[in-house]
Amino acid sequence: MNARDIMTSPVYTVSPNETVAHARNLMVRHRISRLLVIEEDALTGILTKKDIAYRLRQGEPAWRRRPLDRIPVGVLATGNPVTVSPDSPVLMVARLFVERIISSVPVIEAGRIAGIVTKTDLMKSALVRNLSGTVKDVMEDVSVVSRYHSLNHVVSVMKVRNDKVLVCDEEGAPAGIITETNLAFYEDEPRISGVVGKDVTISRRETAQGRSGQAMLSVAAVTAGDVMTSPVITVPGGTDLKEAIAMMGRHHVNSLVVMEDGTISGIVKRDDIIKEVAK
Repeated sequence: MNARDIMTSPVYTVSPNETVAHARNLMVRHRISRLLVIEEDALTGILTKKDIAYRLRQGEPAWRRRPLDRIPVGVLATGNPVTVSPDSPVLMVARLFVERIISSVPVIEAGRIAGIVTKTDLMKSALVRNLSGTVKDVMEDVSVVSRYHSLNHVVSVMKVRNDKVLVCDEEGAPAGIITETNLAFYEDEPRISGVVGKDVTISRRETAQGRSGQAMLSVAAVTAGDVMTSPVITVPGGTDLKEAIAMMGRHHVNSLVVMEDGTISGIVKRDDIIKEVAK
């Protein structure tokens, strides 16, 4: 099985001088997560939802965090994307995803864009369908934040792991999950381009010393609880991997939280499955 067998075509493109707001609208309209950047008929870069989401990092210059209608695509896009040919084996593509920490590769034939292979495309391949084992065999630990954490904190945690984060409630139970999609496609985008603080009252969990009650916490105007997707889909660690993959497809999600005896045990993600394929 080669790249041509699983690639998506045609491919949506954008120029580096168009605004990120325009690019984001294209992604939303066509339900895609990336656009190829074309300048003078040449592939110069790729803009993904992660590029849009990660612009919110506290360490980024203020001009990279301004409203999307004031940022050119070329500012956020990643240049010189990794490409493959239509005859590249799917196994090679999977290994590129893992080794280069990327989520897609444009397919180039005779100097022209023939299509694109994404992780979503790879998940539909026979290599994934033939995997065996259980969720426990491939799961990993999960980064956790509170629903009251600021977007700066959320993005910082996501950047460290290059990954999504789980949002927990005051009792430590899963309340939601935040991915690049949540940040990049948040409906009230202007609101998250400049966050300000406010005070809220939250209930504190009882500690070993017996303290409980309420406390004041200063949080950002937009918090983890505002942008998360809920509810979280969970599975036991012993779930067959094929069934877990099928669940992801049915629910249109890229991860499942693993629970054992009411406690968070880990997370199984599309990336974990692709790593198995790439071995």
